[in-house]
Amino acid sequence: MLIENMSMAFQAIKANKMRSFLTMLGIIIGIGAVIAIAAVGDSMRNLFADAYKDIGFNRGIIMVYWGVDDFRLSDNFTRDEMERVKEIYKDRIEYIDSSSGEQTEAVNGRRKVKYQFQGVDYNYGDVQPVNIIYGRFFNESDVKGALNHVVLEDKGAIQLFGTADCVGRTFRMTVKKVTQEYKVVGVYHKDLSPMVAMMLGTGQTQSGFIPDTVLVKPNDTFQNLNFYARDGVNMKQLMADMTQYVAKLKNRPESEIRAESVVEEMGSADAQLSAMSAAVGGIAAISLLVGGIGIMNIMMVSVTERTREIGIRKALGARTRDIMIQFLTESAFLSASGGIIGIILGISLVKIGGVLLKMTVVVNPAVVVLAVGFSALVGIFFGLYPASRAAKADPIEALRYE
Repeated sequence: MLIENMSMAFQAIKANKMRSFLTMLGIIIGIGAVIAIAAVGDSMRNLFADAYKDIGFNRGIIMVYWGVDDFRLSDNFTRDEMERVKEIYKDRIEYIDSSSGEQTEAVNGRRKVKYQFQGVDYNYGDVQPVNIIYGRFFNESDVKGALNHVVLEDKGAIQLFGTADCVGRTFRMTVKKVTQEYKVVGVYHKDLSPMVAMMLGTGQTQSGFIPDTVLVKPNDTFQNLNFYARDGVNMKQLMADMTQYVAKLKNRPESEIRAESVVEEMGSADAQLSAMSAAVGGIAAISLLVGGIGIMNIMMVSVTERTREIGIRKALGARTRDIMIQFLTESAFLSASGGIIGIILGISLVKIGGVLLKMTVVVNPAVVVLAVGFSALVGIFFGLYPASRAAKADPIEALRYE
């Protein structure tokens, strides 16, 4: 019976191709928009997850919040305090530094390149792998000796020296208001998708690493403790314990200690992206309502056009239920067909966009299944009244209809 009803529905749609297509258009646009928006949202969330992965999921930063009214110099950390934290939490922290950095200009002859250097310890590569293509990363002697050594990204090295293979070469730059010679001990390469590169900006400032001890001298103070937890450590508990310790260390209430983890930041960004996708998807879904109304309208026209057919079927013994199921099947078939076309259209658009932007596109199968099911339900819901009207038609009056 179902196959027969579907066959009849197909024949009815086929008999009015243009009208059927225009009726499906609202469903096609609505489902296509919902699929595309959901895919873009999931792809952006995946992109952000990859970006946070580069930062490190187990990374945390803790400080005395600088926005307090009575912030004082002693609220900053010293190297001795950082070493104490490192010792106390050595079972849970794999790496720690002062989160120091320096923006300066590197000069090699007539070449001048703006750089943003990140101060790191010698074991930074244990928590954030650095793809060294020439030379090496810092060793313990580089850091403990506060040597003027740097590791440059290949793009910046090419701008400064004309080649990425520049290990052993020197240049001048000013760090902490002191101009000195610096030696390149390594060059690294970092792959970024065009989308991530666009998010990070296309500025002329290049990246590099420098020993943390070059930027923070023994008597210097700094605001942040930047650390990476060991694998398997409960990050939330670690942040709570360190907040308590720092509050006692600095004689501050815990409410004035600012502790942030990448996991929390990522969760917040993910929630915002999800909410944005849901809101925009909801707006796009309104077109499904419009499409449903279009289906109801065309089914009403179909009932009127086929009044005599309904009368003949009833006269030949068709039950009220049979007539209703026939028209409901036709309505659902029309809507589901539009839904399938919309899915193909939506996925095609995001796939093409992904190829052009050279980014991985994420299409959630659950969203696709939900979209097909929802489009069929729209057809059934908006087809109920026309089907009911057809089923209740008086066969005598229907046979008299011209």
